[in-house]
Amino acid sequence: MKSWRQSKILELIDREAVPSQEGLRRKLQEQGITATQATVSRDLKDLGLVKRAGDGAYVRPGAERSSAAQLDGQLKRAVQTLTRSLERVDALLVVRTDRGQAQGLAEWIDRARLPEVAGTIGGDDTILIVCRGAAAATVLETRLGEMAKE
Repeated sequence: MKSWRQSKILELIDREAVPSQEGLRRKLQEQGITATQATVSRDLKDLGLVKRAGDGAYVRPGAERSSAAQLDGQLKRAVQTLTRSLERVDALLVVRTDRGQAQGLAEWIDRARLPEVAGTIGGDDTILIVCRGAAAATVLETRLGEMAKE
């Protein structure tokens, strides 16, 4: 239960700014996870989360929160530089890179939080992108293909 709750905490803080323990407790409650403020406090300490300067939201140590425009530019550069081929199979995209480059590109795709993407799996030179349906995969294939060509 503890590890599951902590994984949900990480998902929440990665997805949105949560500046207080009480706010985090309420968001967990919305997902059906009951926890006291003391439990949330211990979880934050166990996970090593820190408060970000500026808005005071909890983040992983060393985590950068870039603007959407910065992330889009960084993703575009990464796709241009690292993508060798792109193939769609139903709701999946297979991206080929040079050896040792797939995990880095998969991380950029994850950081961009593209609405079409449910998740990625990065190997050594191949990324599997799981899309939110065949239509989303088509949109993403076009988007990534245009980025790669520019």
